[in-house]
Amino acid sequence: MGESLFQKLWVSTPSSTRASDGLGPLFNARSCESCHPKAGRGRPPVEDERPVSIFLRLSVAPSTPEERALIESGKVPFLPEPTYGSQLQNFGVPGVPGEGEIKITYEEIKVDLSEGEVAYLRKPTYTIENLAYGPMSDHALVSARVAPPMIGLGLLEAIAETDITSQADPEDADQDGISGRVSWVDPNDSDTRTVGRFGWKALKASVQSQSAGAFTGDLGLSTPYDLRNYGDCTEAQTVCFEQAHGEQADLGISEAPDPVLDLVVFYSQNLAVPARRDVNDPRVLAGKKVFHEAGCASCHTPKYVTSRTAENPVHQFQLIWPYTDLLLHDLGQGLSDDRPTGSASGNEWKTPPLWGIGLTENINNHRFFLHDGRARGLLEAVLWHGGEAEAAKTRVVEMPAKDRANLIRFLETL
Repeated sequence: MGESLFQKLWVSTPSSTRASDGLGPLFNARSCESCHPKAGRGRPPVEDERPVSIFLRLSVAPSTPEERALIESGKVPFLPEPTYGSQLQNFGVPGVPGEGEIKITYEEIKVDLSEGEVAYLRKPTYTIENLAYGPMSDHALVSARVAPPMIGLGLLEAIAETDITSQADPEDADQDGISGRVSWVDPNDSDTRTVGRFGWKALKASVQSQSAGAFTGDLGLSTPYDLRNYGDCTEAQTVCFEQAHGEQADLGISEAPDPVLDLVVFYSQNLAVPARRDVNDPRVLAGKKVFHEAGCASCHTPKYVTSRTAENPVHQFQLIWPYTDLLLHDLGQGLSDDRPTGSASGNEWKTPPLWGIGLTENINNHRFFLHDGRARGLLEAVLWHGGEAEAAKTRVVEMPAKDRANLIRFLETL
């Protein structure tokens, strides 16, 4: 049932399909699966495609001590752009213009590797055309996001909080150059902070809060967790509030009433991680050795045993291999979005899990990686690493070509 709701195409109100209306008025997609095809990884548009599984986060920097204190408290991760809200929604229901159109241009960057090999990175620049509701703030901050894969989320949620916090070393006390930080969030405005572990900046502490945010921000649907029937519409977008919303008292509170969100969350928490392939291949074993010797495992922590007290019994006391520490790391100016969110600076990103990464092309017919899909393969993704990962990246650049190839072969088996 959760999978069917994940795949459901929502429609605008009014509609004869009363259990499927409430979309928008502004939205990025009509279904969860539109952003996460086959529960997999999104990508930037190719050629003249209209983007669906990538969107732009929007905010403005805090300008008063009160605003800065609010963000530092963890109660809100950022301040929405006054006219366009927290993300650019390029679609609208009939009678409501989409907010604008994303345009992406790329600059090629040459990287010389050992033994005469050459790689090319592409650096994206984002512009927004045809803004429908007037100009954006001169202080608007913009950052692109592709939808991450959905596998293993319940297992990540079942990792004991202490297993995450024990890896943090914000002052680099051991002087190894790695200074991961916990993303602390206050999801319920309760003055009780918890570890953020979901999203590219680890702004969400649970699969439920991450899913509810997607219902509101991406689909424009309210849930019992977030009762905004007009989604991310702002007061400046008056045409939104002239539309009918999809909440119906006889079906329950919100446009996606109970148990819609709970079923989607259950589905999202229980998508299995695919088995590895070719684990005994000599090239794979050599690549695994390179992965550790280069320092990749300093952030991409290979394994955990999940908590014995995890909420779902099937997630308890499981040996898992996600290859992430779920901490924030400074990856340098090359990957910076110059947009602080929560406790994360523009340079900081949560270490994404690597499990399943080698099956991206099989599942989603592409090989685009990183938070905005700029990398056209695993080697490009590695070469974008800087900051705390600069030393590891340099080792990859300088190592023999055979070792580099074995490293990528290892990653392809995850």
